[in-house]
Amino acid sequence: MGITGETTPVVPKFRRWLPQVASALLVPVLLLGMVEAGLRILGVGNDTSFTRPCTDHGAPGFCDNPFFPAAFFPPGMARTPRPFVIPAAKPARTFRIVVLGESAAYGDPDPTYGFARYLEMMLRERFPEVNFEITNTGITAINSHVLLPIAKELAQHQPDLFIIYAGNNEAIGPFGPGTVLTQSGMSLPAIRANIFFNSTRLGQLLAKLRSEEKPQNWRGMEMFLEKQVPADSPLIGQVYKNYASNLRDIVAVAHSSGARVVVGTIATNLKDCAPFASSHRPRLNPEELRSWSVLFEQGQALENAKSYVEALKVYRRAADIDDQYAELAYRMARSLWNLGEYREAKEFFVRARDLDTLRFRADSRINDINRSIASSSLGVELVDAEELFSNESPNGVIGSELVYEHVHPTPHGNYILARALFAQVSSKLPSSLVGDAEPSGWEPPSEVDTERLLAFTPFDRARVASLVLNKLDRPPFTNQSNHPEQVLRMQAEAQGPVDSYDDTAAQYQWAIARNPQDRLLYLNYGFLVYMRDPVAATEQFRRALPYDNAPVLCNWRKFN
Repeated sequence: MGITGETTPVVPKFRRWLPQVASALLVPVLLLGMVEAGLRILGVGNDTSFTRPCTDHGAPGFCDNPFFPAAFFPPGMARTPRPFVIPAAKPARTFRIVVLGESAAYGDPDPTYGFARYLEMMLRERFPEVNFEITNTGITAINSHVLLPIAKELAQHQPDLFIIYAGNNEAIGPFGPGTVLTQSGMSLPAIRANIFFNSTRLGQLLAKLRSEEKPQNWRGMEMFLEKQVPADSPLIGQVYKNYASNLRDIVAVAHSSGARVVVGTIATNLKDCAPFASSHRPRLNPEELRSWSVLFEQGQALENAKSYVEALKVYRRAADIDDQYAELAYRMARSLWNLGEYREAKEFFVRARDLDTLRFRADSRINDINRSIASSSLGVELVDAEELFSNESPNGVIGSELVYEHVHPTPHGNYILARALFAQVSSKLPSSLVGDAEPSGWEPPSEVDTERLLAFTPFDRARVASLVLNKLDRPPFTNQSNHPEQVLRMQAEAQGPVDSYDDTAAQYQWAIARNPQDRLLYLNYGFLVYMRDPVAATEQFRRALPYDNAPVLCNWRKFN
């Protein structure tokens, strides 16, 4: 107390610390901001938005940005979507559809015959007065961490419908526990912070410096061989949690734009896709492992001798010791299938997929999440591709009739999925586009008619099969127990009968006359013409340009 009787005010400790805390936080932020601004001025790095301004026949629009993957892929390994352009001004009588997903949505092995293309042809044929703009954003090896920023950006371009067909890559895509592309094992907030930093110029510079020390090139699925994730790994729970959070956020973003949303379950090959890798249950002691191995080998010998009843008995004894080995479940499923026990066989085929430690296929939990979010979110519709494909498959088990290798639909599979999506789209088209016509009368074109519109000729069917066959020649497919069967099946398709060059060309010419604005028809026709007359093919490639100044073969990978 002073002489005058006044007291000296006591400053709370937290107020004294405030300037230091603020300084500790603000100074680094300001420094990083200055570095980022300087790098931008110097032209270091690139804008990583999903789209970039461009022109299409002189009209302003937004096109795919080849630098978008920088936040998710190491330099030299970036995957990109099929080239696209979205007109800046939405034309009258236009219905905009955005397709979100991975390689199955992209249309692998050839995006010109993916389900999005089948859907496009169906809609054009049935509603010629409507301008359908379908932007397919599917990218190989991505997952929901990548789809969310894509959705956020495309929500700004007046979409009418989002179609989400995703879930195969949640473990092996960016930030998943089975990835080779980024760090893994982070919480969702940490992942999103990492994505933000990677998209900055500073983040790109650091990534480039790291890549120069250890250059990397894309080598497909074989890059992930050492990144196995068992079904009982604690990391899998985080995968499901992250996927559900991202999917909810994607749906919310789509709704905020006023668009409808369709969520699909994922159809995977169960019967004709053996597990890529298997692991034993934890704490299996050496004696148990020896006993299990003896029984497993005995079962294989009996199965190979077509003694399926005895093989199954031995396999069940092995399962009593260790039922976590994916290949054992697959072997049991095949034996049950050959005995005509199809319902139980399906259970074991599903179990084999869910136990596969190279997690390239959406498992049961991923599809449960898709169904749950579709049923619990207002304005979201479900297309249950898994159920659709099961209903169209022999004895209800999806195989190579509808899915080529593990997740990529065959032409018939793409038609089935597109037909279901057509029903969802056509039933809710606004009256301002279609008038007062009765939706129940809108039936999609047949598969034959749709493929005629696509110019999906016997030549192209054999060519696409050859692309699949080339893929099967590399790991992890060469490690699968049924690899010889897969190869024989695809060889038969790749060597199937084809029409003459003139007949094939005539089919293209008919399709182009029917849809003269379809640039992808010109592209594929150009590849056909190139075989006979490279100079004449140039004109077709010119017409196929997705937008002004676009490289003709950018991202198509027709001959990989």
